[in-house]
Amino acid sequence: MGEKVEAGGFDLSDRQRYRRKLQQCLAGLGRLLDEKRFDRPKNLMGLEIELNLAGQDGMPRMMNAEVLSRIASPDFQTELGMFNLEVNIVPHRLGGRVLDQLAEELHTGLGYADRKAQEVGAGIVMIGILPTLAQKDLVSANISEVDRYMLLNDQIVAARGEDFTLDIEGVERLTCTSASITPEAACTSVQLHLQVTPGRFADVWNAAQTVAAVQVALGANSPFLFGKELWRESRPPLFQQATDTRPPELQAQGVRPRTWFGERWVDSAYELFEENIRYFPPLLPFVDDEDPLRVLEDGGVPRLKELVLHNGTIYRWNRPVYDVVDGVPHLRVENRVLPAGPTVTDVIANAAFYYGLVRALAEDARPVWKRLSFAAAGENFGTACRHGIDAELQWPRPGRGGVTQVPVVKLVRDELLPLAAAGLDAWNVAPADRDLYLGVIEGRCRRRMNGASWQADTYHRALDAGLGREAALAAMARRYCELMREGRPVHAWPVGFPGAGS
Repeated sequence: MGEKVEAGGFDLSDRQRYRRKLQQCLAGLGRLLDEKRFDRPKNLMGLEIELNLAGQDGMPRMMNAEVLSRIASPDFQTELGMFNLEVNIVPHRLGGRVLDQLAEELHTGLGYADRKAQEVGAGIVMIGILPTLAQKDLVSANISEVDRYMLLNDQIVAARGEDFTLDIEGVERLTCTSASITPEAACTSVQLHLQVTPGRFADVWNAAQTVAAVQVALGANSPFLFGKELWRESRPPLFQQATDTRPPELQAQGVRPRTWFGERWVDSAYELFEENIRYFPPLLPFVDDEDPLRVLEDGGVPRLKELVLHNGTIYRWNRPVYDVVDGVPHLRVENRVLPAGPTVTDVIANAAFYYGLVRALAEDARPVWKRLSFAAAGENFGTACRHGIDAELQWPRPGRGGVTQVPVVKLVRDELLPLAAAGLDAWNVAPADRDLYLGVIEGRCRRRMNGASWQADTYHRALDAGLGREAALAAMARRYCELMREGRPVHAWPVGFPGAGS
């Protein structure tokens, strides 16, 4: 969705033309795979972080256009809401001191952006959902003034045909409606990209699906929405409901949501692209002039723009990506599971754990996905979103048959951290980087503390000190921003805040 999309209407024939073009793109992808035209292994990873803008009072600021004009860097772009930005880190080769290098680049870039934002009374906040957001903030008037966002909103609203219903029951229950997709802008995430060869794609994607629940449990950072305490990671249910093109009747029929965990392990990338075309109607049926099969006949590499655009409107938690760089096609797995923040160190620790663990699991002679049902992986994901670092997950018994229930902190410390370390070794990541960032993950498990648990504990300290709900959330948000800027990983943060009896 990063490409510019010009606003305009669609007539009744556009979707049929687009559907036919999607089939041509799919055939082109199949030929590229059959002819082994894809890039050789490069061990490349990429990183995107969605950000919030908030003032010194902890409240959202609807001013991304003004902030972006001051930052004046192509690394920073708009996102759906006027209180959102996104930063993109150029691809890096996994190996050596790459983790420290990424941390240094993020510290530099985010620090600069934060200073520029502060010139106009805002600041950069890395968090899954800004806890001070109110329902009045998430309305269509606060969608970024970019054609593609307005058009996407219009098309999803038209497909649904009625207001969106938000109904999330966690510690408390939130029920409300929205006339637009703007509540989705509350979900600010980290996207981790990994370039893979077609032959390795299925193993990497299956591994990423397997560990999605563990990632969420360890990295949860979104416990509040509209003043209510919900799931430890409330982004997934919010994202699904805020973009749900299905009215209740279609949900009752079992029609798949566009925000989707999936329903089976796969054997190739092709299967995921084919599912996306088979199951989901196009939202933005722009037809390009390229004839992908003719381009292939002429020895070229097609851009497959329709396939890429359609793929960007289906929100899998691990998304397949097709791209062409310097005339050479490649595939990526885009991991979209993690919330932003709390600190740069936490973000890089989450990335280190993911890249190491996925490498180890994808190369395992007895893959987890051969011993764990896909349904169990999906249930794990929901459990992790609800309970965060206190979750218990279904996992194959080591060395024995069957599946057992295990606390995620025990699973990580006993089994997954050693695997992640071995995976980083296989990437030739420097031992100092490996130990530093996996040590952050171990520290979270030892203290049973992540962003979500810190937010909830500090909020309740504020309530106990006599603050009302809104004041407690604002005080917690301000303290979060202070500690985020100090930069220590979240498991080392003191709970509470000065002046509130902490």
